[in-house]
Amino acid sequence: MILTKTNITMTSFLKIILNKFVLVAVLLLSYSMSFSQSKKKEMDIAAIKSMEGCYNVVFKYTETFAPEVDYEKAYDYTSAGLEWAEIIEETDNKIVLQHILIVNDTTVIKHWRQDWTYEKQDRYDYDKDNRWTYERKDKKDIKGQWTQEVYQVDDSPRYSGSATWTHVDGLSSWFDRANSPLPRREYSKRNDYNVMVRGNRLKIVGENWVHEQDNDKVIRKDGKEDVLLVQEKGFNTYTKRPNVDCKIGKDWWENNKEKWAIVRNVWEEIYNNHEAIVLNEKVDEKWLYQYLFDGENYTQAEDIKSIIEKYVAH
Repeated sequence: MILTKTNITMTSFLKIILNKFVLVAVLLLSYSMSFSQSKKKEMDIAAIKSMEGCYNVVFKYTETFAPEVDYEKAYDYTSAGLEWAEIIEETDNKIVLQHILIVNDTTVIKHWRQDWTYEKQDRYDYDKDNRWTYERKDKKDIKGQWTQEVYQVDDSPRYSGSATWTHVDGLSSWFDRANSPLPRREYSKRNDYNVMVRGNRLKIVGENWVHEQDNDKVIRKDGKEDVLLVQEKGFNTYTKRPNVDCKIGKDWWENNKEKWAIVRNVWEEIYNNHEAIVLNEKVDEKWLYQYLFDGENYTQAEDIKSIIEKYVAH
């Protein structure tokens, strides 16, 4: 076959058209993926923000399986109250919810806090015996994920996990396993295990949500595999109530939020060191929250910083 100038020109023209077609297809695919990811993130944010508001909350736990036949299972645990959850910080990639517990409609207790951060690389993982280790995740390992960081009532660290939100058939859910200290309902009552490996599953349907847990209570020692003491099932149900029902909690937070902003800032300085954190359990026979809940003596920044630093072991 003899190639003419016309044939060569036509071949070059077809190649140009084909290359442009491929380029347009790649751009359209990239745009479609970017749009899809943006839409997915909007749905994630809506799910997280839907946890704000006034809720009737019921906490239920029961121990289920123990590998040793002579283990005596603990009594089931149940408690209830009203809980006010308020978004106290929001950016494009972070949402912070502060929970306020209302007991018997009259007693207000600063409760837990949950921070949600999109594709967060820095996090603290609980090791054991009041020690948290710092780790930095690779970007590819947390792509599209939200990290939930849960803090104690005194804003000290508790546990964190990173996973992807899913949205199917009107149900939004998020699941991760995380190491944590003993729960508040047990840490002052028992010492037969030292780490809870939490299976945390959040389910949001409409205005209500559930924190479902499949927990392992384990004994952890250096250089040895975890020993399972007993497994536990937990259901924390949040049923929506009119916001006015939680007015006492909302008002309490409005009157105390400046103090707790100072507390968070002190802790943030500690977290930003990106070093392992070891906390003293008590100082002068008192828990940290007992000092910080004192509405008279620990209101100034210097006093708050001084008492928190006493709990950070060096």
